Amino acid sequence: MKLTTLIITIILCFSTVCNAQGTTNRAEELMKQAQSSLEQKEYVKARYLFMQAYGAFAAQDNYKHAVECGMNVSALYHRENYYKEAFDICRAAEAVVLAGEVKQQKKLYDLRFPIAKERLQMYIKLKNPAQANVQLKALEELARQAGSSTLNEDLLYTQASYYYSFGQNTEGDACFNKLIAQYKKEKNYEKVNECYKKLISIARKANNAALVGRTYEQFIVWTDSVKSLTAQDEVNVLKRQHNESRQIIQEKDDSLAGKQYIIIALCILAVILIAALAFLGILLLRFIATVRKQKQSIRIANEHNELKSQFIRNISAQMEPTLNTLTASARQLPGAEPMLAQVDALRGFSNHIQELSSLESSLAEGYGMTTINNISTFCEELVEKHKTVIAPEVSVTINAPKLQVKTNPEQLERILTHLLKNAAEYTKEGKIILDFKKRGAHTHQFIVTDTGVGIPAEQQENLFKPFATIKDLTQGDGLGLPICALIATKMNGSLTLDTGYTKGSRFILELHA
Repeated sequence: MKLTTLIITIILCFSTVCNAQGTTNRAEELMKQAQSSLEQKEYVKARYLFMQAYGAFAAQDNYKHAVECGMNVSALYHRENYYKEAFDICRAAEAVVLAGEVKQQKKLYDLRFPIAKERLQMYIKLKNPAQANVQLKALEELARQAGSSTLNEDLLYTQASYYYSFGQNTEGDACFNKLIAQYKKEKNYEKVNECYKKLISIARKANNAALVGRTYEQFIVWTDSVKSLTAQDEVNVLKRQHNESRQIIQEKDDSLAGKQYIIIALCILAVILIAALAFLGILLLRFIATVRKQKQSIRIANEHNELKSQFIRNISAQMEPTLNTLTASARQLPGAEPMLAQVDALRGFSNHIQELSSLESSLAEGYGMTTINNISTFCEELVEKHKTVIAPEVSVTINAPKLQVKTNPEQLERILTHLLKNAAEYTKEGKIILDFKKRGAHTHQFIVTDTGVGIPAEQQENLFKPFATIKDLTQGDGLGLPICALIATKMNGSLTLDTGYTKGSRFILELHA
């Protein structure tokens, strides 16, 4: 009892040390030292080192090595007839395996097998056939459940050892004959030799002289027969190598013939590729020449645009004093209102032309962005500014949530002002609606809808094109919507007409933050 308590105490202490260290190097080193001591027949020292290694591996949840070391400890104990201690180690190892099964959620049959085998060896040594038979049945069940060829082979050796130890030579011979027949079928002659040697070792341990002699005779007969088998195998190998060589030669001949056709095909393909490359080279040269012409045309067009913009600015600058003079003169004449309207229209047209030219030449340059804290308030204030131009019979509705919007407030107000004024001009009764809709994380729309006269279908296509219509300048120059469309483009958005809406007009300003 004291010795058992001491063993358990040693295991627990060493488990604590291993957990503190957190490495496997120490446990592996202890196992190597134990194996070295065992080879030098220092059994007490080997047993002590195996015990330490067992505790270390168990603490690290290395169940395989823990069981291996534990069974070495048990074997060394029962070698000196300390059977109680040996059985205690088996029970402790079984508890370690059970803990591993709980953690891994599966049965560890391959680790339970050596524990049952060690118990069987002890019961054989104790000459206890009943308990030995119980352990043998347990081994057979574990090997069956594991489905491992290695465990089945080990089981046959163990069964033979059990049968021979208790004088059941016929059953023992059946086990070994089964193994030998299997290895002969596989032509694994080394394993057959190993079987005979193990059988001789088992017979000696069982003090079965008759079995030792009989096995030696069978081994000698086998040794003689294996020489002829080996020779026949060598002949078969040579025949197979000869046939393989002939097959390889035939395959090489076929391959050479095939390669000749491949070389011819590759030559033809190379000629085709050279012709194709020459053709592509010609096309590339033509493409380069075309690109150069296009670049030259673009450069000339850009220069012309710049000259046009400069010319428009110069003309506008020269017209401004003349228009101012005409305005001053007209105001001194009676009935000059029509003339003043024409002068103002001409001045507005001049400003629009200049702005249109400036926008076209700076489309790649965007506007600065700021945040409108409350888009609802923004829309309400905008409509309030232009209520005077809206007919009393027209109702105005604003549908805008209280959201923050990142945009350019000045340019946004300018576009919406133009759309609202247009809606007010062509809507004498009914309603005007200003909607704000969020279409995505960074996309939103301002929609201006009216129930006015609408836009004829033949005018919709050219609505955003400048100079598409010719009319009296006093009635407008038709450049407002083209300018608004260009401003929307510079705001990273677009201004479009909803052609599907037929109860008036609906313009959609979509912006991307």
